[in-house]
Amino acid sequence: MTASSQLPRRSFLAKAALGMAAAQLTSMMVPAFAQSAAAGSARRLEPLKSIEAGALDIGYYEAGPANGAPVILLHGWPYDIHMFVDVAPQLAAAGFRVIVPYLRGYGTTRFLSADTPRNGQQSAVAVDIIALMDALKIKTATVAGCDWGARTACIMAALWPERVKALVSVSGYLIGSQAAGKNPLPPEAELQWWYQYYFATERGRAGYEKNRHDFAKLIWQIASPKWNFDAATFERSAVAFENPDHVAITVHNYRWRLGLADGEAKYQALEERLAKAPVIAVPTITLEGDANGAPHPQPSAYANKFSGRYEHRLVSGGIGHNLPQEAPEAFAKAVIDVARG
Repeated sequence: MTASSQLPRRSFLAKAALGMAAAQLTSMMVPAFAQSAAAGSARRLEPLKSIEAGALDIGYYEAGPANGAPVILLHGWPYDIHMFVDVAPQLAAAGFRVIVPYLRGYGTTRFLSADTPRNGQQSAVAVDIIALMDALKIKTATVAGCDWGARTACIMAALWPERVKALVSVSGYLIGSQAAGKNPLPPEAELQWWYQYYFATERGRAGYEKNRHDFAKLIWQIASPKWNFDAATFERSAVAFENPDHVAITVHNYRWRLGLADGEAKYQALEERLAKAPVIAVPTITLEGDANGAPHPQPSAYANKFSGRYEHRLVSGGIGHNLPQEAPEAFAKAVIDVARG
């Protein structure tokens, strides 16, 4: 799940900001959307493709016309490309070229070299997607994501705005830094990050390695308390966690955030820029579910981080953290609206 280090990482930490950005925030209540009609199906995004890009051989799903305006959909932890199982067909039908990659450590994506560090720091994941765009000869794309994917999309828009036509981000501005991540939070907030501290220990690494299936299911339940997903829906995504680098990437990601693990020197300049919490200028729509059980900032806390055309939408109807899969119509509509202006 996501954590913004530069901005408050718990909703109650952002209460002081309520009202400050309200005038700037065009927040609207989106009517309740029915949860995924395919929630009980085992339909998969396939066939998969693969391409060498940067340090990876990236597995991805593609749909829609080859000459359509590109849209890249980015999943989070502990989810996979099926976060967009009902979004991708809608966007393809609307004429977009849809690319849904497995992030490093998930599904069919593999490192090209055994010697490459299994690094989960935020900038490394964003560099992967820029490399994917280069490999696919995509100059610019609308980028949309949730959780780790939302953070990655935000980083791409902040650091490479010439490559990002527009942005959709669940839970808003999620760019962080190690320095901010070291700041202690009130006890109630720290409790919500229990898994982050679990991963900080070798016991946690071993526990996730042994129990990643049940661990992920627990996170799904906590993060989306009103989403009644069935066994087939979960198992479809759980296969992606069998990737041989999944545990290493996950553990490094959370340890890096706390400053307990080093990043790679080649990403240092990017991290220094991200630590300044750069403003995002590309057209953006942020989304939030009304029943998100995962840690997330209030929209007023990040509204001023978007200087271009901007809108926030609250999706009602018991929608939790996995908004693209729980409310695919709302997510797809946001992508279409922001991409077409």
